[in-house]
Amino acid sequence: MVDRRSAACLAVGSELLGERWLDTNSLLVTRSLARCGVVVVEKRVVGDDAGAIARAVTELLRHVDLVVVTGGLGPTADDVTRDGVAMALGRGLGHSCEAEQWIRERYAALKREMPPLAQVMASMVDGARAVHNSKGSAPGMVIEVGERLLVVFPGVPWEMEAMLERDLEPELARRWPGGRRAVRTLLLSGVIESEIEARVSHLYDRFGRENITILASPGVVRLVLSCTVAREGGAGELKAMEAAFRSVLGEDLAAVDRDSLEEAVLDQLRRAGATLATAESCTGGLLSARLTEVAGASDVLLGGIVCYSNRAKEELLGVPHELLVAHGAVSEEVARAMAGGARERLGTDWGVGITGIAGPAGGTADKPVGLVHWAVAGPGGVWHRERVFAGGRAATRQWSANAALDLLRRVHQGLDQGARAT
Repeated sequence: MVDRRSAACLAVGSELLGERWLDTNSLLVTRSLARCGVVVVEKRVVGDDAGAIARAVTELLRHVDLVVVTGGLGPTADDVTRDGVAMALGRGLGHSCEAEQWIRERYAALKREMPPLAQVMASMVDGARAVHNSKGSAPGMVIEVGERLLVVFPGVPWEMEAMLERDLEPELARRWPGGRRAVRTLLLSGVIESEIEARVSHLYDRFGRENITILASPGVVRLVLSCTVAREGGAGELKAMEAAFRSVLGEDLAAVDRDSLEEAVLDQLRRAGATLATAESCTGGLLSARLTEVAGASDVLLGGIVCYSNRAKEELLGVPHELLVAHGAVSEEVARAMAGGARERLGTDWGVGITGIAGPAGGTADKPVGLVHWAVAGPGGVWHRERVFAGGRAATRQWSANAALDLLRRVHQGLDQGARAT
């Protein structure tokens, strides 16, 4: 049995302790470490205070093999991570000529003169190995603390992620060989966590519950399968796991190793040479925004129309006035008309329409808060679904976008032939 190493994430930044910003770096760190067979057992957030950083680093190093610190390596007065780490280890800070050269080259590439203030970013904890930042200015540090390892990276996500892949993962492979993990993520849509748990739980004894993780979000469930590939047959075991889970997931499996449902749907339409248009009311452009987060979305998505008012639905999408009067904006009939109108007005193969009551106000006895109608129009007709979503305004909007993508996915694959308009 492989001895799995443990890790902790420490995010530095007073802004992360407020109500506006969240620590997302720990998610990237966790994913990276999982590939190396290292399990994250704790996450912390501390403010821009050298003493708080020192206390956290000291405590975490007592019970984990690896501590990954992110943030606070910039040149300003509140960037005190270097000081906090040095304080925790009882070491000094020294100037790295190599790191200074990297910083100068970065400023030169941006056609800017390096300001004197930037010199502080070349300060390294004594005994640390400087890590080049290919995406930004502030270098990182790798520090050996006895048998443990302390890694300090910038807080900018894309800078940190590049350093994780290029520097930390190879370091861990050399330091702790034999623990590398193979991971497969099954992306499911149109389901909830409890349903999936009931359907796959009989496979836990076969493959090990610790190797299976279920991650749920509104309308999307990720089933993460993993195994250690260092041992004989590891890669084959992952294939066997995937095959077993596929057999019970069926049509609810939207994609494998895709970051999002929108990416999976765009890939599906792109392979078919199909185009898409969206018409959104209660989601207010959320669906289009998520689609355009995916690089290359313009191959498929030709445009989107946010039609919040009845007048906009009529003028921009051609929804008949009589239809709105007779059935109301939140209705099956209007959702169908919106999907068809988007497809017709933008000249696409497929159109999606979403209309609902996201709340917190606006509901009635017949049409409660959370009621959403969505429809998909395509070459073979128009498909519609409806549901009352719980969880508040933000959750309802996310549920709606995912539900619309799921219906589009199923209809395009020929999996959902119900409720088609004639």
